Amino acid sequence: MVSKKPKVVIIGAGMAGLTAANKLYTTAGCKDLLDLCVVEGGNRIGGRINTSEFGGDRIEMGATWIHGIAGSPVYKIAQDINSLQSEQPWECMDGLLETEAITVAEDGYVLDSSFVEPISNLFNELMNISQRKLVTENEIPKLSNVMSIGSFLRRGLDAYWDEHEHEHEFKGLDKRRKRISLEQGIFAMFESIQRTYTSANDLEMLDFNAEKEYCMFPGEEITIARGYLSVIESLASVLPPGLIQLGRKVTKIEWQPDESLEIENGNNKPPVKLHFADGSIMYADHVIVTVSLGVLKQGIREDCGMFNPPLASFKTEAITRLGFGVVNKVFLKLTPTPDGIKFPSLQMVFHNESEQNLKIPWWMRRTANLCPIYGNSNVLISWFVGKEALEVESLGDEEIIDGFSKTISSFLINSHSDDAESMFKVEKVLKSQWGNDPLFLGSYSYVAIDSSGDDLDAMAEPLPKKTSIHSNISPPPLQILFAGEATHRTHYSTTHGAYFSGIREADRLLQHYHCIEI
Repeated sequence: MVSKKPKVVIIGAGMAGLTAANKLYTTAGCKDLLDLCVVEGGNRIGGRINTSEFGGDRIEMGATWIHGIAGSPVYKIAQDINSLQSEQPWECMDGLLETEAITVAEDGYVLDSSFVEPISNLFNELMNISQRKLVTENEIPKLSNVMSIGSFLRRGLDAYWDEHEHEHEFKGLDKRRKRISLEQGIFAMFESIQRTYTSANDLEMLDFNAEKEYCMFPGEEITIARGYLSVIESLASVLPPGLIQLGRKVTKIEWQPDESLEIENGNNKPPVKLHFADGSIMYADHVIVTVSLGVLKQGIREDCGMFNPPLASFKTEAITRLGFGVVNKVFLKLTPTPDGIKFPSLQMVFHNESEQNLKIPWWMRRTANLCPIYGNSNVLISWFVGKEALEVESLGDEEIIDGFSKTISSFLINSHSDDAESMFKVEKVLKSQWGNDPLFLGSYSYVAIDSSGDDLDAMAEPLPKKTSIHSNISPPPLQILFAGEATHRTHYSTTHGAYFSGIREADRLLQHYHCIEI
């Protein structure tokens, strides 16, 4: 009698899922040992990686950057498959958007770099302090009783004002207030940029102590000329046709935390039973769950019941405590301008509430940048986070165009002799909508207040947990494994973190079946 191959089902065809599938399938001897398949709820592979085109340019609706090239597995794959060069223009091909930016206040006043740089340097210094493993003695008072990144940053700004109170070139109380108001607006602009890195609606939601555990790769940050999707397609290219099944949304995962197994016709069924949206079922010995933290947060609710029986409390508590935010992009295609005038790379400083231009909609006011996606492109990009990102998802194209047009008019009123709103006319809009997409329900994770790196480790723990060697009860091992960016303690929120997690869970199964050394 031929023994049945253990069935491994990977839920999700994003970076983590396809990395795990690639590793399991390409490890010598493993593909003949395991019955492997990937089920994807959507109609495409890639997950939160989604390369597209807009206005003749290649753009990214999701993941965009390789965050440091030295040691990045994503960079190595992109390099190996020659995806770092392209004849077609692509998003951010010139590098970071801020490098050539001009900083403009809401009333159209262009701020001199000598005014902006001290606040920029202060913000960067404070973020560097928050990310250090060790701090110097003179930094310790700044860190006492700090709970969040947001409170630490604001404490640092207050200390800066106290230190420079007598150094301001402006004399008189009104002028000092004006300067402080502008500095506060500049500081808030950098906070808005930081929000896009973290996905947190407010930096007050970010745990201060966890920030130092986050790791960055050294080297430059770049985008992928042939699109981030080329990396995903490379990972999937080794898998045989039919191994990836699209349009297969899992609605429930039944598992066996104890020794009892479902028996049918006298034969033991594998311990995990997957239910799909189309009513079909599939049995598996091992399931690697790579869905987003947002989907897991919804899945553990009583009214959803994605897992039956519910996940262990240590797992649900980690899912609940960790943060998961929404980051969206809006792309705007401009009509050709007279005399080939190009839109500047804008860093926008918004006024406080008492000085606001009421024509600018509220959802624009925590957006830091409005820039061409590269030097001479007619396509602009702007980033939205949190409640503003969700609001943009709910707006129609005309509402978005109107809001941007009024913002452009306000910021460029002094920069162009003609009416900026009529000169830079938006003809088309494209936006991402990660927050309301039921397959994602957000963008990426962060360590929230009252959470910690321990919760990220808990996310990575397989179920059921190992029982004592003295116990007579032995449920089937490694029934549910977890991968994805929200399961990596030091590289959460990144594609390379997702990649590492996929390798980790593939290796866990390979070690279990003695395909590789422990």
